[in-house]
Amino acid sequence: MPNRKVIAGAAFIFMYLLTEDRKSRKRRWWKTNLYKRRSSLLVELKSQHISGQYKNFTRMSPTDFEYLLTIIAPKISRQDTIMRSAISPQDRLALTLRFLATGDSFTSLQYTFRISKQSMSCIVPEVCEAIIKSLKENIKLPKTESEWIQISNRFDELWNFPHCAGAMDGKHVILEAPTRNIIINFWMSDVKAAFQMVEFLKKLNYIKKLENNSLRLPAPEALQGRNKVVPYVFVGDSAFPLQNNIMKPYPGEYPKGSPRRIFNYRLSRARRIVENVFGITASVFRVLRKPMLLQPKTVETIVMAIAHLHNFLRNTDSSKNLYAPSGSLDSDQNGRLCEGSWWRGCEMSSLLPLNNVPRRAASTAKQIRDEFNDYFMNEGTVSWQNTYC
Repeated sequence: MPNRKVIAGAAFIFMYLLTEDRKSRKRRWWKTNLYKRRSSLLVELKSQHISGQYKNFTRMSPTDFEYLLTIIAPKISRQDTIMRSAISPQDRLALTLRFLATGDSFTSLQYTFRISKQSMSCIVPEVCEAIIKSLKENIKLPKTESEWIQISNRFDELWNFPHCAGAMDGKHVILEAPTRNIIINFWMSDVKAAFQMVEFLKKLNYIKKLENNSLRLPAPEALQGRNKVVPYVFVGDSAFPLQNNIMKPYPGEYPKGSPRRIFNYRLSRARRIVENVFGITASVFRVLRKPMLLQPKTVETIVMAIAHLHNFLRNTDSSKNLYAPSGSLDSDQNGRLCEGSWWRGCEMSSLLPLNNVPRRAASTAKQIRDEFNDYFMNEGTVSWQNTYC
């Protein structure tokens, strides 16, 4: 059986010959007739947007599309040349939104937009970069203690988890390795692992901000009716480390009605909101539900653009009911979970949860978790917690 060095060397030579062959061939035409006649599909959809087809195509209302186009057009516009007319900003944005909405290949989308797949490979990351820069104000953390306390009060009101400043979660985005030659397959398999590691290290940087309190969380104080002072915390699953400001479930299985099982249930309820974020985002922007045959840097840009679009669409009057209509989010009736509509037909096969990593937690973090646990069993108990945990 040939060793890996021989295989990689053979593949490299094959790629080199392919490159030389392409250089020697003359271009037969500048642009095929298919790309000369771009359709006005978006204009036609806009004229009958009441049918819902426009929203289904772009994942937003015509009003929000025009607003987004206005603010990013200066960043994505190109000049016409004597050889050809530039692709309009409207077509560039529509193409990108359709790619995010479906996850269809560039080869497939070129027949819809009459734009070559080579041009698409440049347009999509450029438009995504413009979206990130133009909508950056839609993703921001609270800057004052009073803003954090407002969030904490809402978590306590809706999910019965006091001192909760937010819910944390993460997903792996899957990259598909090309199959044309062996050397790229080896490289892509390594890149996939490296990309996942980079995303985890980013979370560690965020965790460092928690440790040095650069997030400006409120000062620790006792839970209602208790004496022990505890900090404000974020709730996460088993993939995150247990720290003073991060609460995660107790490991293992526990009998029904036991304190630790009740704590895990109460924490899971508070985390439900971030699960909804991933679920709704993946149900609308279905590119997240498919392995992406793109470079890791491009995938990172696409994911960040989707995060900005999520917050943008959730906060606009004309699209928020289209993006997440009534009944799409999970609801809670006295502890009974009513699943939102996003669960139906939503397969997360390409948006995978983070791996659980065993870690040794500090004794202070364990004591803080125990204090929350005691609170849920006494002053903070709810009548239905023994029924559903």
